[in-house]
Amino acid sequence: MGKGLKALLGLVILVLGAAGFFAIPASMVSYPVVLPKADAPRWARGAFHVHTTRSDGRGTPEEVAAAAKAAGLDFVVLTDHNDFAPRPPAFVHGVLLVHGVEISTSGGHLVAFGMSRPLEGVRKWMPPGDAVRAVAAAGGTAVLAHPVQKRNPWKDDASAKQTPGFELYSADTFFRFATRNPVSRLLPAVGASLASPKHGVMLLVAPEPEPGERFLELSREQPRVAFCAHDAHGLPPYEAVFESLGMYLPPSQVPLPLPADATEAATRVSQSLGSGQALCAFRALGEPAGFELEGIVDPERREARVGDVLSVHVPGLPEPGSTRVQVWGSGRLGADGTSVELTEPGVVQVEVWVRAPGRFFGTEWRPWIVPSPVRVLPRGPGI
Repeated sequence: MGKGLKALLGLVILVLGAAGFFAIPASMVSYPVVLPKADAPRWARGAFHVHTTRSDGRGTPEEVAAAAKAAGLDFVVLTDHNDFAPRPPAFVHGVLLVHGVEISTSGGHLVAFGMSRPLEGVRKWMPPGDAVRAVAAAGGTAVLAHPVQKRNPWKDDASAKQTPGFELYSADTFFRFATRNPVSRLLPAVGASLASPKHGVMLLVAPEPEPGERFLELSREQPRVAFCAHDAHGLPPYEAVFESLGMYLPPSQVPLPLPADATEAATRVSQSLGSGQALCAFRALGEPAGFELEGIVDPERREARVGDVLSVHVPGLPEPGSTRVQVWGSGRLGADGTSVELTEPGVVQVEVWVRAPGRFFGTEWRPWIVPSPVRVLPRGPGI
């Protein structure tokens, strides 16, 4: 055996040994972190931005549906690259498959779903503004996919201002961030996955400031909808990603069980996702049922006014000190830790974070519940 081959073999053994080091604590990790209340109503839950073998995913739609069923999901929004002839919605293995598309434009990638009419004139590498307008003309919702990702960011500012949806957190972006930090992020996640695939995915969740800053900047001009995107391709495994995070739809909009008619069910799911009333939860940490951001003057438009106070209802049965409310933008956290005073015109983003199992035996703060932002309007005369 040559010296080069021996060195390579030694490196492989070293990496596997280091990965195994992280598998030991992963085998002792327990999820969820926050236990649900027994009487909490279940919200419809699903995966958003999922790829199959119709583009660059590893699983067929049927295999994706099977993974979603195993993960306890009600729906999956499939968004294969440039799949301009999507299939009609259908229940597969009891899971609703809603077909959208991820459009490759000259300015970045655009996810589109919920179209009630055919997409007219859409093609690969078309101008980004034309793609955004085509989705709106078809009655769909356009979402900026991984908009500040280093590999495929959204580069056109004018069309970004016209796009209602924004992927605030992206599992694929977390993975790509980990590849740039192989020792501190990727290796612990790979090692943990040997014992607990769900924990391995959660160790990738390391939010960076750039997406939030860009999101708040765009949200000041018009209401925006926050999405947590799975951007799942089958690596990490679909089921592990589906168990780790999800988009949740309020029972007031989408009561369970879903309608038996797939077209009607898909319409309700798409409308709720695009309305801004849905929320994202890193569901490995706990179910979000019972979460409420109380005090919004106009819940439909998600607007409030300077001087108003929002109350955050943290769901479940968290242990003392295990959760905290995070506030960005035009608000500040009250002394009680669960109220948010709106301080100036603009936009405020409120999230619930939780102490989650860390890379070894400790804990790390991670996002848990992520609603869409609230626009803060000036307080007018007599108000």
